[in-house]
This record gives sequence, C-alpha cells and structure tokens, in this order.
Amino acid sequence: MTTPERPDQAADRTSRPRLTVIGTGYLGATHAVCMAELGFEVLAVDVDQSKIERLSAGEIPFFEPDLADLLRANLATGRLRFTTSFEEIAAFGDVHFVCVGTPQQAGGNGADLSHLNAAVGRLAPLLTRPCLVVGKSTVPAGTAADIAQTLARLAPANHTNGAAAGTNGAAAGSSGAAAALGGVQLAWNPEFLREGFAVADTLRPDRLVFGVASPAAEGALRAAFAPVIAQGVPVIVTDYATAELVKTAANSFLATKISFINAMAEVCEAVDADVLTLAEALSHDVRIGGNFLRPGVGFGGGCLPKDIRAFQARADELGVGVALRFLGEIDEINNRRRDRVVELLAAALDGTLAHRRLLVLGAAFKPNSDDVRDSPALAVADLLARTGAQVTVVDPVATHNARRALPTVAYSDRVEDSVVTGADAVVLLTEWRQFAELDPARLGPLMRRRVVIDARHALDGDRWRRAGWVYLAPGRPTGVIPTGVPAQWPVPTSAASTPPAQVAAATRVPAHAPQVG
Repeated sequence: MTTPERPDQAADRTSRPRLTVIGTGYLGATHAVCMAELGFEVLAVDVDQSKIERLSAGEIPFFEPDLADLLRANLATGRLRFTTSFEEIAAFGDVHFVCVGTPQQAGGNGADLSHLNAAVGRLAPLLTRPCLVVGKSTVPAGTAADIAQTLARLAPANHTNGAAAGTNGAAAGSSGAAAALGGVQLAWNPEFLREGFAVADTLRPDRLVFGVASPAAEGALRAAFAPVIAQGVPVIVTDYATAELVKTAANSFLATKISFINAMAEVCEAVDADVLTLAEALSHDVRIGGNFLRPGVGFGGGCLPKDIRAFQARADELGVGVALRFLGEIDEINNRRRDRVVELLAAALDGTLAHRRLLVLGAAFKPNSDDVRDSPALAVADLLARTGAQVTVVDPVATHNARRALPTVAYSDRVEDSVVTGADAVVLLTEWRQFAELDPARLGPLMRRRVVIDARHALDGDRWRRAGWVYLAPGRPTGVIPTGVPAQWPVPTSAASTPPAQVAAATRVPAHAPQVG
C-alpha cells in the first residue's frame, strides 16, 4: 500500500525534482551518487543485473577516490536506489539523465551511438507525463536534434493534451519545473569529469553547459542543478549543437596542448635540450599557461583519444574535415611517444631488449584510476613484451583490468623485492604517488642494472643519479646527441655540500662515454 504524501513532502517535490540516471558506468554511477549527495532523490537504471546488484550493495565496480563512501552513505539515507526496470524510472523521474557510453566504432573512428539510441528508444515509449530528458554522453554534433525528434515521435506525453497535463503537475506526478514543460523535452548537459577527481568535478564543477530548446527546459535543468548553481557556478545556456561541441572542442584543445609539448620533447631530444625547462618558461606566458604542458608518454583513457577521432570523423561527414585535419597529427604525435620510450630504453641496454627483465610502473592511463582504456602505460608494456623482454607491470589498483586487456605480461600490485630483483631496468609510465616516493638507494642493489626511464617526469632525477642509477626521461638532456646514453659517473662524496650546479656537472659526461651494460 502506498503511503500518501504529506503536504510538506508534496511541496518539496514541487521545488526539487526527482532524478533518474540511465547507465551506471563511470559517468552514470558518479552522477547518481553525487546528485544524491546534493540532496536529490535518485533512481539509477542499468541493463546489467550484476552491476546493479554490486551498486545496491554499496560496491563501486571501478576505482574512483571518495565515491564508494558517498555511495554507501546515500544508500543508507534512502535517497539513492538502483534498478533494472525502465518502467520504474519512467514512473519515478522528473528529470532523466542519459549517461550511457559512446565508444569508438569498431573498425572506424566515429562514435558508436548504439547504446545511446537503445536507451532512448527504450525509455521514450514509457514517458506518459511531462519530464525532461538530459543527455550527458559525449556525442557528435547533430545527435541531440535526432534524439529530440525520437522523443517527439515516441513519448506518449507528447501525443496527449500535454499542456493540460502540465498545468496540474501534482496530479500528473511531476515536479513544478517538469510540469511546466507541457510534455517530454530534451536538454544536453555535457560532462567534464576528470578521472581521479570526478566527485569534486560533479559537486563543484567549474561550469555548467545547458543546451536547451525552450525556457521551460532551462528551468527544469536549473531546478535539477539548484544546489550547484547556488555555489556561484557559471551557467552557459546555448543550443543543442553548441553544447555538444563544447565537450569535443575542450578535449581536442587539451589533446593539442599535450601533444604540442610532447612534440617539443622530440625537438629537445634532437638538440639535447631540456623540455621541462622549456615548458616552465612557456607556462609563465599568460596567453599559454601551464596546464597540460607537462611532457610525458602522452594521453589516453576513455575520452581524449576516441573523442578527437570522432570529432574528426564527424567533421569529414559535414564536409569540413580539412578544418580538423591537425587532429590526425595530434593523434600521431601521441602514439609516437610510446615508441620513443621503447627506443630510449633499448639504447640504454646495448640496443636490445630481448630477454631483458623489465619492471614497468603503471598500467592505468593516469593515477587515481583503474582505467586502462587506450592506456599509454599498457601500450608501452605491450611493445616491450613484443621485443622478447620479460615484463612485469606494477599498478596499485588497475592490475585486474590490465590482465584482461594484456594477458601476456606478469603483474603485481606492489613494488616488492621479488619483482625488482634481477631486473635490467625500471620504466615509470603512470605517475602514482607511491612510485615517486620509491627509494632508489634501496632498490639499486636488487637490480641487475640500475637503469630507470622516467617517462612521466615524476621522479627526482638527481636523487636517482646520486644513488648510482642511469636516469633518462624523454625530452631531457642526456649529454649525448641524439640518443646515446652516458654512463653515470659517481658523484663526489662531498656532494651533499656541493652547489647544485656543480653536482649536475659532475653527473654529466662527454659524448664518447660508454653505454651502460
């Protein structure tokens, strides 16, 4: 038996819409948990029964700092629930957030919209009262307009006297903002989550983008984000296509900055210059800034690589592919950095990697994540294994996913003595804090050769050199032009009292110095 709402509950329902989230992957689960944390009633749906069972039991099926604690806390309050029933969410929600994945097409660069279209196609025929459907997935420009037409065609609320139903929101079961829609409408609200910081990015975003087609849709979306907007977060209200482009343009710009500084690293290697100093000098220019100017082994994950490819593919479809042709080179620069790490390591080990024992630090594409999609770290580990090297990959949280993606190497979740002993080189590919804090003096005696490749520029190179290691990093000076690797002559015993410039000079050697090995 359903308990009737008290007047105060009905008043709260009028001012605070009930939210649903379709899809409980990384984006969906994070959005559902955080919106419940903001005080909304949230019901999330997924077709994967096992995923729903895990979430309902308070278990996050991926790694994201702080999210599991918030999940359990909001399950306990009753504000957050999970289901596999689309009928249940259609009856429950005033605002439906669609958060399904849009991966890269198999055999192509475009976005695969099959999951998105399936979710909308399943939800729309069940929408019998006014509500707002909000797309958060990253999609090609023009997708939202197509979905709006689907909702107009399939949603029953758009084929009845919607205006009359909307004037009596309480009777229809809709919140005030949703009832004002007069039917089922669409909005587009792109996400800008950074893996490892997703909770903060949802609760305290740097901006909200609302792609809407009516003032009523804007009002309903503002009601769904009222606690966030109350913090003073900027709201950009625009049309569907511009909202879609904001996400793809932002990711393309970030990818461009990353690949630019990595291209500069290639030039630095050719002339034995220092890319870190170059990046620092650039960062002081207010027109450029320092964000995303950290050189390394390139970008990865489930967003930037597939998004720039899909953006280029969509531009080709629109007949303006020439405008984004540079994104192809951005992608190529990114992939070349992976090959460069292998080349640098081979040069340090007498030109061959076959039968070498190599310790790879990192599997996730970035720290504070277990995501190995398009991971540069795992790609390099694969390249190393293909040379005939014996590779052990260490990652504190991503080994489970990595084993499924790359089963041909060994794994450990800690840098234990057993995985270090007898190794010929260490290659740092994901800048986890615990890797940066490793003690080179303790690890050195366990190694067969003391060679470290710092592909993420996360280690204190002087500290590792003082411990007797050959320290190399892409884009950093080696003392040899272009790719020779110097032996590391011992630092004088009085190095502790020697000025830094003299210590650095003591660790530099002439170009004719022999290679390690």
